[in-house]
This record gives sequence, C-alpha cells and structure tokens, in this order.
Amino acid sequence: MKFGSLLANHDISFDVEEGSITGLIGPNGAGKTTLFNCISGAYKPTAGKVLFAGSDITGWPPYRVARLGAVRTFQVVRPLNDMSVFDNVLVGAFLRERDLTSALDVAECSLRLCHLEDYRDKLAGNLTIGLKKRLELARALATQPKLLMLDEVMAGLSGAELKEAMELLKEIKAQGVTLLVVEHVMEALMPIADKVVVLDGGVKIAEGPPREIVESERVIAAYLGEKFSRRLKELKELKT
Repeated sequence: MKFGSLLANHDISFDVEEGSITGLIGPNGAGKTTLFNCISGAYKPTAGKVLFAGSDITGWPPYRVARLGAVRTFQVVRPLNDMSVFDNVLVGAFLRERDLTSALDVAECSLRLCHLEDYRDKLAGNLTIGLKKRLELARALATQPKLLMLDEVMAGLSGAELKEAMELLKEIKAQGVTLLVVEHVMEALMPIADKVVVLDGGVKIAEGPPREIVESERVIAAYLGEKFSRRLKELKELKT
C-alpha cells in the first residue's frame, strides 16, 4: 500500500488459520492499521490481493467485506454516544438479520458474551473507556463474523480489565470465531495467540508461535528489547 512516495505496506504475505488467534505486532508506524484498512476495505491496496473465505476481496467496500464475514474494530472507539448500549449492539445485528426478533436475540447473545448486561440501558457515551472497548467488541460480534479483526482492543485497560479481556477473546475463539489482533500489550496477547506476525517499517520481519517470536533477535532489536523479551519468556503460557 503506497501513499505517494511512502510505502506503508510492502510485500506482506501471511495466512490466518481458521479457528485461531493471530497476533499482529510491531512498533508504531510499522503498517499494522494500514494493513487492517486494506483487508477491511477502507483502503484499496496499490498491489497484491486479499483473499478471504474463497473470494478475492481486494478493493471491496467495507460493507461487502463485513457481509462476507470479516469485521473489524477501531483503535479509537466509535460508539453511537446518544444511543443505549443495547441499541448500539442491535445496530451490528442488523448487518445480517432482517427480522427484528432475530436481531434482538443476536444482540442479547453478544451483550451476554461481553458481560454488558448490567449496562444495557445506559448511554454508550457515558461508559468508561474499558466498557466502550467491550461495547465495540459486542457490536462487532453481533454481525456474526467469521473473522474478527481487533485493533488495540486492550490498550488503556487496567490489570483486572486485561485479564477479563484475555478470557473474553479465548471465549470468542471457542465460539468458532477466528481472530486477527493488533496489540501492543504483549503480556496479554502472547499467552493467548496461536501465531504472531511482526511488522517493522511496512514489511514482515517475523512470523511464528509466540515462544519463537520472543526469542527472535530481529524482533527484539526492532520492537521488544532485551529486557521485555526476557519478561515474556518467563510466561509459561506461551505456545511453541
């Protein structure tokens, strides 16, 4: 993906296996959100192809990509502030449901999965940042996605909220949804990811299981640093 003379994504290629959690990491400006925008239809790639569920979706508008089953959240949350939490989620359900009763059922399920039942009647604009992130996730889940792309969904959360978010993502995966997760909170992402892809300067510099990634000298030099890499290696949950 080029913006004038700036090559934001260059020769990036990887697979997201169905039923997995794939992490997408790298320093600020590495090209992660640009890649999300190319996949979700916000940008049309300058070259290359995006393949999903047996279709070439390159350059499709976001609504077509979403209807096929690839849905994303945003780094900066975008709730419909003057609507209730439940109605925000209901908006997502109407992407696929045309019958009100069915849409209400789907919205209820998404609300429960994201543990937002106690906030259903509150205005979305009055929620804390942690709850707004959970609402963004619930609204995306209400579209009944095959692939859920999360852009820094755990940024800014407290320690307790991080643990809840990790458990929630594992629960979503158990429901049969594939996840592609952009994240800077490595202590939260690495224990739950099946595979991690690392970008730096718009190119892919590594791909593999978390244990392999935290030991990569190139990833340590570009992003993690020696001290942080040692901390991550101590996490027993890392997959090999």
